[in-house]
Amino acid sequence: MDALTPSATTESREAGHARRTPEAYWRSLQLFNGYRLAAALLLLMAAAFWGSTLQFGSRDMRLFLLAASGYAAFALAMFAVIRTRERFTWQLAIQVGGDIAFVVLLMYASGGLSSGLGLLLLTSLAAAGLVTRGQLTLFFAAIATIAVLLEHTYEVLRFSESGAQYAQAGLLSIAYFATAWLAHALATRSLASEQLAAQREIDLANMAQVNQLVIQDMEHGVIVVDGAGIVRQVNTAAERMIGGMRGGGVVALRDRAPALYAQVESWLRDQQGHESPDAFEIGANLRARLVPVAPRRGAGAVIFLEDMARIRAEARQLKLAALGRLTANIAHEIRNPLGAISHAAELLQEEPEVSAGAQRLMTIIHDNTRRLDRMINDVQTLNRGERAKRERFHLGTYLRGFVEQFNATEKLASNVIELHLADDVQVMFDRDHLNQVLWNLCRNALRHSRRIPGSIRLEVARTGRGNAVKLDVVDDGPGVPPESRNKLFEPFFTTSPGGTGLGIYLAREICEANGAALEYVDSAGGARFSVTCAAG
Repeated sequence: MDALTPSATTESREAGHARRTPEAYWRSLQLFNGYRLAAALLLLMAAAFWGSTLQFGSRDMRLFLLAASGYAAFALAMFAVIRTRERFTWQLAIQVGGDIAFVVLLMYASGGLSSGLGLLLLTSLAAAGLVTRGQLTLFFAAIATIAVLLEHTYEVLRFSESGAQYAQAGLLSIAYFATAWLAHALATRSLASEQLAAQREIDLANMAQVNQLVIQDMEHGVIVVDGAGIVRQVNTAAERMIGGMRGGGVVALRDRAPALYAQVESWLRDQQGHESPDAFEIGANLRARLVPVAPRRGAGAVIFLEDMARIRAEARQLKLAALGRLTANIAHEIRNPLGAISHAAELLQEEPEVSAGAQRLMTIIHDNTRRLDRMINDVQTLNRGERAKRERFHLGTYLRGFVEQFNATEKLASNVIELHLADDVQVMFDRDHLNQVLWNLCRNALRHSRRIPGSIRLEVARTGRGNAVKLDVVDDGPGVPPESRNKLFEPFFTTSPGGTGLGIYLAREICEANGAALEYVDSAGGARFSVTCAAG
């Protein structure tokens, strides 16, 4: 590595110093120099227009005009030096030194301390203390004091001035030090305030960033609007729920979500909070809650959006988790006595002398034990949560085999279930899972159908630009009552006296495990359940 030369070291040190000096210091120094130029020009004007009436230049007018002109030229030269942005402390020292030299020269040309020009240095010392934030202020005051005392001593020795004016020089020197000390104290406090403000600015920026991260990571949607309904902030969840909130430029809530804006505008106008509620529904799956950003509602609001579908799903999962733990224990304890009851009923049926009434009672026992056994199997299937093993197969071929097996098991005529196939499409599904879903759906359809030819229809069609397959199970029954449709997929909800309330729920859970969806579709007659799955 090459050694740095002295000139290179000096240049790097100066460059580093220039980088360390804040720009605000240079602006203050420039304003200080502007004051210097204005003072020099004012002295020149006073001497030119009112020289005969003022004491300025009373001892030597020519020297006074030369000193004032030199003072103005010195100020102009300093403007060019300041633009270099180099050696701030040295520039300030040269400027204050120039002030002291020129002011003392002007004092001498005007008769000494009696001219009052020594007061100009008070402003220079105060400005120097504020510009440098208190550094070297007392040093400059000492230099000014020495200069004034030397000037007056020269006048005493040269012009036999009265020594009594030393008291005036001393008072002026005290004023210099007092001004310097006051500037130092004010500058110190100003510097502490600046540092505190800078720290507070950093803290506020950090807090704002943390708040932004927290808001963006919230599951609830958050929209901040002002009193005019202009969106000021929005998080990712709100963008997902409503959309179009992050367009370029000004985004008005009225344009993006008119229904939400109508409620918010009414809420903002209701200053007393008597007419408009703080929470309301938006559609079927969205709930909004409003919080004012200020004590006065009209200033704006924070809108919290809650996805009711997600909340209901979470509540359902919590309910199912609790029910699962309970029913798993109950099912284990019930299965053994249930088997004993069923076996005893079968033994009683084999007795030779059993009355018709006893046979009917034993049939009831047998049917109900089978129902309980089926419910236990469904509960255990629910708790196991078996993972789907999807495979690709032809749906038409599979459905033909399923219908044949279902007809044989339920002892149905071959024309009760009709197949409507657009083409022999392929699907991605677990065969055993699909078999369980269709058994549940077809049994429900058979229970509510008229059991005539074509009472149950299995319709297959492509959807979603051919990348999905829709399988509908339709019956000719009365359909699902409107008041029961919202509860269809809740566990243990059933409209059939002999049902367990788990079949439809398990069917939907199985579909979701296979990346499919099961939903109830409103239709003109009968019930229609639709399974949408991926095409193979």
